[in-house]
Amino acid sequence: MKFRLLFFTFLFSFFYTNAQDDWGWWNELHGWESGDPGWRNWIKITPGYMGPNALPVPEVKRGLITEKTEFQVTTSNHFHSGDPTQDISAKLFLPFAKNRIAVEMWGVLFEHFAFSEEIRNERIARNKDGTGVAIGDFYFSTLIQISKDRKFPNTLLRFATKTASGNQLESARYTDSPGYFFDLSFSKDFGQKEATLFRPFGLIGFYSWQTNDELNLQNDALLYALGGEIIKNTWVFSGSFSGYSGYKNERDRPLHMNFEMRKDFENRAVRLKYQHGLHDWKYKTLRVSFIWKFKGIN
Repeated sequence: MKFRLLFFTFLFSFFYTNAQDDWGWWNELHGWESGDPGWRNWIKITPGYMGPNALPVPEVKRGLITEKTEFQVTTSNHFHSGDPTQDISAKLFLPFAKNRIAVEMWGVLFEHFAFSEEIRNERIARNKDGTGVAIGDFYFSTLIQISKDRKFPNTLLRFATKTASGNQLESARYTDSPGYFFDLSFSKDFGQKEATLFRPFGLIGFYSWQTNDELNLQNDALLYALGGEIIKNTWVFSGSFSGYSGYKNERDRPLHMNFEMRKDFENRAVRLKYQHGLHDWKYKTLRVSFIWKFKGIN
């Protein structure tokens, strides 16, 4: 009995000591000392100091609710010399009430990352080797069609909530905190789909998320986008600029270009999208989406 007690005491002491020593490299690197705020307070909850899916610029809406329910699976490759990232995400779009209202649910199901030592230190991450997998945040939104096919531009109201379901805050991948955004998107159609239809669109809104700054527990941002698309039969080609501008000016003003091509079939569609980060979001992202379409609930 005495031997077992000594044995387990040794094991406990061994693993406890190792667990304490594991963070010695981080403590020394960032000058952390006993009595300082915990490591969570050191990580910057802002898009420029986290992974590509932590606080992404929301998808640009075109002022319209489409007619069919869609389930979408997307594979993404985020190219970055110091933080190459791959992920799989899913989205459900469900219109009802004669396409006047819709709900969306989406999130990253699986993310693989492998960032460099330079990126690790810059982001104050506690993942020593910089590699791992993560599960992303879950989002849901409500969309309301305010105006459609009138002299006034097509107008769509969106209100979305970001949950804190994502993990790997220690690797600066997800924020472990909630957020929300709402916006109005506008568009106007010129021409006919069967020939060639041109649709300019824009978006203006508000984006807010929780931070770990005790003096400013929330970062608020102006959300915006501007672009256009060409529709010919079952093909869609679009380009846009989108971003948001946080008030703290701490790499919280991401801006990127979006180029998209979509081909629709009877009950499915394929979409190819390229995003090029211009400011505070330094990724070049290629997305391939497979979409299944179903009759909407009306």
